[in-house]
Amino acid sequence: MNTIISNSILKASIKHAGAELFSLKNNQNKEFIWEGNPAFWGKHSPILFPIVGTLKNNKYTINEKEYELPRHGFARDMEFDLISSTENSAVFSLQSTAETLKKYPFEFELQLIYTLHETTLDIEYKVINKGNSKLPFSIGAHPALALPENFENYSIQFEKEEQLKYYLLENDLISNQTKTLETKNNLIPLNYQLFENDALIFKTLESNSLTIFENSKPYIKVDFKDFPSLGIWTKEQAPFICIEPWLGYSDTAENSGDLFKKEGGLVLDENQSFHSKFSIQIL
Repeated sequence: MNTIISNSILKASIKHAGAELFSLKNNQNKEFIWEGNPAFWGKHSPILFPIVGTLKNNKYTINEKEYELPRHGFARDMEFDLISSTENSAVFSLQSTAETLKKYPFEFELQLIYTLHETTLDIEYKVINKGNSKLPFSIGAHPALALPENFENYSIQFEKEEQLKYYLLENDLISNQTKTLETKNNLIPLNYQLFENDALIFKTLESNSLTIFENSKPYIKVDFKDFPSLGIWTKEQAPFICIEPWLGYSDTAENSGDLFKKEGGLVLDENQSFHSKFSIQIL
């Protein structure tokens, strides 16, 4: 099933499977979300929960018991319930089940809240701890933005002038190796060589937003002030760019396996809830 929300400028379509945004069009019917062609990458904008990235050996421990979680967790592969909607907003919910408790022994509710405001789509995450113990988690976004022109016709401008140090992945884990993106007039021209070692992973940034330019004209702005970390990724020759606001990231090779001590992760007290939001603005 799908749900569509709209206003006079934009229309967003969301699958109930994974509560995944799969289309964002303007009133000229121009599409801004990657179509999901599996020849490159068969997803559009998956939710990353209860982990972001990869665990060391895909395993972790809670109270000396070992559990296993796949890369980016399981929420993106589960069916969400639509619990409320208006013409321009929709709220989806995923609750812990007997199956999730086998691989993640915590009772939770995860809500995704989509809201259109003129030229902007807000995507809000709400995590509710419904158990009687602390809940460790990471959460992140993975929207793939469609780039219909040649990839080299696009550039990215971060909100602030800063040293753009990113971490390299090694066997899907965060390595100690870093590089720094060189900016030109505060712009980073896009090319596929940037991603020859997989995603660019920024643990921390001064910027709270970035703007994608198409042929030197503002195209899309992504605001991620609630998210301290960011991933940027594409695949060779793919006509999209993923701008991924994160709270958490992959393990390192030295990681202890204790989810409560995971670098970049969060811990939610019992009966408490957590909110974060990012937005995609069409320029």
